[in-house]
This record gives sequence, C-alpha cells and structure tokens, in this order.
Amino acid sequence: MRKTIILFSLLFISIQSQSQTDVFNALLKTYVTSQGEIDYKGLRKNRALLDIYLKHLEKTVPGKKWSSSKAKAFWINAYNAYTIKLILDSYPLKKITDIKRKGRNAWKIPFAVIGKKTYSLDYIEHKILRRWHDDPRVHVALNAASKSGPTFPNYAFTAKNINSKLEMLMKAFINDPAKNKISITKVEVSKMFEWYQEDFTINQPLIDYINKYSKVQANDNADIVYLEYDWNLNGK
Repeated sequence: MRKTIILFSLLFISIQSQSQTDVFNALLKTYVTSQGEIDYKGLRKNRALLDIYLKHLEKTVPGKKWSSSKAKAFWINAYNAYTIKLILDSYPLKKITDIKRKGRNAWKIPFAVIGKKTYSLDYIEHKILRRWHDDPRVHVALNAASKSGPTFPNYAFTAKNINSKLEMLMKAFINDPAKNKISITKVEVSKMFEWYQEDFTINQPLIDYINKYSKVQANDNADIVYLEYDWNLNGK
C-alpha cells in the first residue's frame, strides 16, 4: 500500500514536470534498491511510469546539436529503460540470456523505439554509445540485468550529472570485492574488462586503467584473471 501511494505521488509530480527524465528517475528511485536490485515484480504491477517514459522516447528525436553529455545521458537512460521493459515482457525468468525471439538473443531483438526508429540494445550500445561517445565508463551505467553486472544505479542520468556519476560508478565497481579483486600482484576482474578490452586499453594498459580507480595499486606486471560471470537476474 505504501509503495502504491508513493508511486501515484511520484506519477503526479512527474507528469507535472517539464523534464521527462524525472519520470524515469522516479521509477528508479521507487523500484531499484541502493544495491542495484530491481523490483521487477513490483514494476510488472505498476508500469505507468515506465510506459510514460517509453512514450517520451518514442516521440523524441535526438538532436544533432545536443551536447555529448546530453546525448550520452539520453541513450544510457533509453538503453536501461528498454532493458527493464524487455525483462518485464519476459517475466518470470531467471536470466536475461534465456530470452530468445525469432532466433535472436535479448541484445539483438529490434524493439526499442526512439524517435520513431527501432533499435536493438546491441545497436544502442555498440553503434551509438561506444562508437560516438568513446567513453569506457558507459559500461558501468548500462543495466546488465545480471548479478555480475555493475550495480545498477537508482537514478536517471542527465547532462549535468553524467560525468560525476560515471566516475563514481566506475570507482565503486572496480572496488567492489564481489565484482573485482585487486591485489599488488594479481588483478581478478569482471569479464566486462575482457569483453570490452579495446575500450579500456585504447590509451593505456588495462592495469593502468584499473589503478586509476582502485584503492589498491597493482604492479605493472600483475597477473590478470577474468572472473566467471553470473547471469542470474539482478532482481530483488
């Protein structure tokens, strides 16, 4: 009952707001814990905020004159919102990797409508965020819908907060002992750093990138090990 009251209060406030990002922010504040666990069950019963935000995305054509910060925040929010929709449409399920439609996995399904164009999650990540924004920190902002993924933030990104939040998220992820284990002589890190190694090593070796954020500084010749990835859903 309390969550329902909060939802309708947030819904009223969000509808009045000029910024549709506030709608998505309200959803995340209500249904995502500080540990990044998403209440998919609760969201399935109350999809109003998500539907409002998705309608906004459908009608929004990203501007060519948008700043990089605004565009980056917009596309990350879009990716995350549509990932949530994909999970809800397929719920209940144990892993996002269980989702298959017409021979396509979750990331290759063309279903995300933005500005009247339809995208897959893969296209948003690889052709827009990675290609045009050239910022490896985006990987800690995207909802991986999995236990081993970076902690999913319970807030929306904006042009004003995108840089500081990405810095904070990368630092938190690298120093999270459940996701990465850094010592002077051994660097045990998430598979994410292997999958997107070219993003993290374009300007420096991987250990240098890790050391930029890690509280423990690894030696230059430290062994690098990639940890097994847990695809179980990041549900509450």
